[in-house]
Order: sequence, then structure tokens, then C-alpha cells
Amino acid sequence: MAPSILSLTRNSYQILGLVCLLLLVETSNGFEFKVGGPTSSWTVPSDPSAAIYNHWAEKTRFQIGDSLLFVYDNSRDSVLHVTEDDYNNCNTASPLHKLSDGQSSFRLDRSGPYYFISGVAENCQKNEKLVVVVMADRSSSHKPDDTASSPSPPPPPAEEETPSNRAAFATAGAFATLLGFSLVLVI
Repeated sequence: MAPSILSLTRNSYQILGLVCLLLLVETSNGFEFKVGGPTSSWTVPSDPSAAIYNHWAEKTRFQIGDSLLFVYDNSRDSVLHVTEDDYNNCNTASPLHKLSDGQSSFRLDRSGPYYFISGVAENCQKNEKLVVVVMADRSSSHKPDDTASSPSPPPPPAEEETPSNRAAFATAGAFATLLGFSLVLVI
């Protein structure tokens, strides 16, 4: 009988180790932001002189691994990831990446600025465009960006959509899951 109890304990530790590994991977995933906020969509602003998307982005802290969700009518519009020069000139001719399915997710995989414009030049000229700045990674798991200059000050407090203390949430969630799983193994 002793070998079966030892075997059960060994299996429990293996399962527990696997769960911990999965939790580690899960907590390293980023957050998905709906462009403009929870109730907005990617469209020409009602006031073409207002930079509504950039105002939204300035209030949000973007980190490496986060993603942007663009929701739009794909029969009338698209989203282009472009250079700074193409952003400033609303040049739709040579995008770095084109999103056109109507519900497009774009992963932010490096720190620094990202530039997005409407795939329709006239819409871009009416301020359907966005600049997102991804914060530098301060952890040891990523190498610092050689092109980055001195760090910029943090943006103002984020809106409710953004978890400002996501590391604390991830740690608390992982601990609670681990504790719950441990209790299940004991019972």
C-alpha cells in the first residue's frame, strides 16, 4: 500500500508543477484593449478636428505583449500599421501591415511608438488615426531596446479598462488558483 500512496504523492506534485507552469505562461500574456474604449469602434470621429483615438491612447498604459482590438465595418474601412511619416501624411500606399477583417487584433511586441491610420485616406485626414506608445520593459526577461533614448515619464492614471496593477492581480490570481488546486488534491 505504501508504494501507491508514494505514487499518488509523486503524481500530485507533477500535476501541481504543470499547473504552476501553465499559470506562469498565462500571467505573461498581455491585455487586449478595444481601440477607443469599451463602447467605441474604429470610425471617423464625429468631430474631425478632435484626435479622440490619441486622447484615449494617452490615458492608457500599453506594455509589450498587449494587443489592440480594432472593430470596424470592413466593407467601408480597414486599419493600416504605418511609419511615422506615412501617419503624418495619411499615406495609405505602403503600410507595414494591413488589417481588414472588421475585428482585427494587433499585438504590440516591442516598446516604442506604433502608428495606425484608416485604410481610406479621406478618413485618415478626418483624424481616424492613432499613435500608441508601448512602455519599455523593465524586467530582465527582455533585452533593452538599443534604439530607445531616456525613459519618458509615465502617462496619467489609466481608465477602468486598464488594470493598473496587473502584476498584483496576476500574482493574487496565481496564488488563489494554486491554493484551490492544492485543496482539491488534499481532499
